[in-house]
Amino acid sequence: MYDVIKAYGGTTLFYKDFYINSVCPLGFTISDAKGNEKNYNYYDSRELTETVYPFIVESIKQQIGFGIKTDICFCFGTGKNEKFLRELNDEHGFFKTIVALEHPRFIMQYKAALKQQYIDKYISAFNRVK
Repeated sequence: MYDVIKAYGGTTLFYKDFYINSVCPLGFTISDAKGNEKNYNYYDSRELTETVYPFIVESIKQQIGFGIKTDICFCFGTGKNEKFLRELNDEHGFFKTIVALEHPRFIMQYKAALKQQYIDKYISAFNRVK
């Protein structure tokens, strides 16, 4: 994201135009079979999703209350995060449009050689809403 922000024109310009947060701004971990702690997403189990659902709804409502624009929402993640956000939005009508972009971690983990293409894709998507 830092490279995207730089390509957009820097932090001042970027954060004047965009607000970044998570669908669920809480972090969860789980221990694997070897006892190693690893990231656990809010959508990784039905039970966790159901438990945090009211918090997610209230968190988004509070953030919208900050005065952010709701005509377009960029979703970082094109899999389960996008699916959940679209279903949530269908139910609550938070945003007029959701545009999904590949998650930065996915890009750096699996598509690092194509990083500049993804930066260009992000910038192109962001510039369409200016």
